[in-house]
Amino acid sequence: MAGVSRDERAGAGPDCPGRNPDRGGRPVTGPARTAAAALGAAGPRLQDVSWDGSGLTFGAARAADGPAAALGDRPGYFVDGLPVEIHCHGMEGVDFSDFDLLDLAKLNLTAAREGVLCVPTLYLRRERLDDFTAFMRRFGEARRSGELPFVPGVALEGPLLASHGGTPAATVWPPTRHEWEAIARCGEHGLRYVVVSPDAFTPASGLRDRSTVDHPDLAWIVTLLVESGVQPALGHYTKDDPAGSARLTEELVEIAWRADTDRTGPRVITDHLFNDMPLKIRHAFRTRRARAARDALLASYDLPSWNLADLDEQVGEVPAAIMRLCRAGRVAACINFDGEHVDTAVAARAAEIMGWRNVMLMTDRCDSARLGGQPLHQGDEGSLWYQEGGVVAAGSQPIDRQIGNALSAGLPPEGVWNLVSFTAYRALGLDRDPWAAPDRAGCFVAASDAVPDAVPGTPRRWERTAVLSGSRTH
Repeated sequence: MAGVSRDERAGAGPDCPGRNPDRGGRPVTGPARTAAAALGAAGPRLQDVSWDGSGLTFGAARAADGPAAALGDRPGYFVDGLPVEIHCHGMEGVDFSDFDLLDLAKLNLTAAREGVLCVPTLYLRRERLDDFTAFMRRFGEARRSGELPFVPGVALEGPLLASHGGTPAATVWPPTRHEWEAIARCGEHGLRYVVVSPDAFTPASGLRDRSTVDHPDLAWIVTLLVESGVQPALGHYTKDDPAGSARLTEELVEIAWRADTDRTGPRVITDHLFNDMPLKIRHAFRTRRARAARDALLASYDLPSWNLADLDEQVGEVPAAIMRLCRAGRVAACINFDGEHVDTAVAARAAEIMGWRNVMLMTDRCDSARLGGQPLHQGDEGSLWYQEGGVVAAGSQPIDRQIGNALSAGLPPEGVWNLVSFTAYRALGLDRDPWAAPDRAGCFVAASDAVPDAVPGTPRRWERTAVLSGSRTH
C-alpha cells in the first residue's frame, strides 16, 4: 500500500499559514521509485534504495566523503519511516472524540492515503468512561489482527487538566482511583499516552475544589500509568506559580523513571511546548498587527543566545524545565510548527536546544468545525480553530504543511525527520511495531525547482511518496 503527500514550502511561514492546506491523498500509480541516499534514526547514509510497487530493495551502504548526506542539496533521498501525526484530533471531517462514530477502518485508509501514522487524540467525558474502555478493547483487537497498520495507538487529552484552555470543560475532571485503573488498563489495548497536569492539585487549579480523599495523588497516577504501558504527557499548566509548576514537572519525571517498566524509550512526553503554560516571552503572532511587531520583538529575545543555563529567565521556568529534561533524554517534548500555535523561529530554536532526537512535531490537527462536542470557528486570519470567546482549540494544518514550515525555518532534513518520525517511533515504541516498523515503511523525498507557480528566491517545492512494503530485500 502506498500514498503520496506533498506540500509547497513557499509561503508556509508565519506570515502565510494558509486556510486550505493540501491534505495529500493521491495513491501511487506511477513508475518505480529510486534514491541514492537514505536517512534513518542513526543519521544519513549513501545507499541505493528502490521500490518496485510492492517491496523495497536496499543496496550496500557506502561511506561518504563529508556529510553524505547534505540531504537538502540532493534531488531526493529515502527516509526510514513514516511521519507520525501525533496528537491529531480529527481527519476528513471526523471528530475523533465521537469515538462511537469513529470508523477505524476508514481512518486507517485515510492515514494510508496521506502516508502517515495517525495517533487519534480524544477528549473523554466521565460518563463515557465505560464506553471508552469498550472502544479500546475493539481497537486492540483490530490492531492485533493487522487491520490498522496506519493507526498505531490512541491518546487522551485529559481528563486531569489544571487549566483546560481550549479543551471542552465537560472533558476535564478528576478520576478516582478506580477510574484511573480503568484508564490504565487500556494500555494493553493501545492507549499510548494521557495528558495530565503536574499542578492539577495546586490551589490555582480548576480541579482543586473537585478533589476528595477518593482521588489519588499524582505520584500514584504517574506510576500506575507508566507501569501499565501508558505514558504521562505533561501539559495544561496554571500560570500562578511557574517555579512551583516547574518543580512538580521535575518531580513527576523522576517518579516516572523510578517506576517498574521494561519501556526502553522516554517514559514521559509533553503536550505542545509553549502552549498552555506560563511564559516570559510572546510565543505566537496570530494577527497582522502582531506580525507587524514580530521581527523587532524576536530580535529583542536574541534567540541565538538562548542556552540551557539561562532558560528560566529567557523563556520561563516551566518551558525551561521541560527543555532541560528533554535535552537530558528524560522526556520527549512535543512542539507545533504551524506558525500559529508557536512562531516557527521560536519553535526551531527551541527544538535545536532540546536536540532533534528528543522532540516530536505535533499538529493538534482537526479537520472539522466541531471538537469534543463543542462547535468551533476560524477567524479572518490564519488556520487555527477557536472556541466561543476566542480561545484556541486546535489547528488545521496537516503534517506535510508543517514539515514545509520547519524546513523553511532553516531546520536541516535530519532534524525535521527526527521531529516528524524518528523521535516518535522511539518514544512511542513504534520502532517495534509489527505492522509499520522502519524495516517495512518509509518515504521517498524529492525536491523540484520546476514548478509553474514557483516564486524566485523561495524554497524549493518538495514531494513525499510513502510506501508500506510487503517485503524488504538487502
